[in-house]
Amino acid sequence: MALPVLPDNADQLDNAGQTILKLLHKAADVAEANSKHALDMAQKLSHQLRSAEDRIAELEAEVQHYQENCERAERWLHKVYTEIEDRFLQQADGRRGAPSAPQRPAGRRA
Repeated sequence: MALPVLPDNADQLDNAGQTILKLLHKAADVAEANSKHALDMAQKLSHQLRSAEDRIAELEAEVQHYQENCERAERWLHKVYTEIEDRFLQQADGRRGAPSAPQRPAGRRA
């Protein structure tokens, strides 16, 4: 019994099928590499985001610290200003009622 003779288009069909499978495997490899790269980038960006959020929290705490110091300094300045104002006004009011002492020129001693 003789083997059936395959027409030429059967060889072309086998070649086309093999070529399609090779391209499919190549596309799957590229898709897998792209997926791995995307996952690596997502992890890297996630780490950078966490680092940025931590730094923002540190800076916000630092800002809060300096704002509190600023407010405390402003309260002290107001207290000092009020004390100076009260003392000078009291002295000025006390001098108005009493005769003023003669003033000596600066740098000379009697």
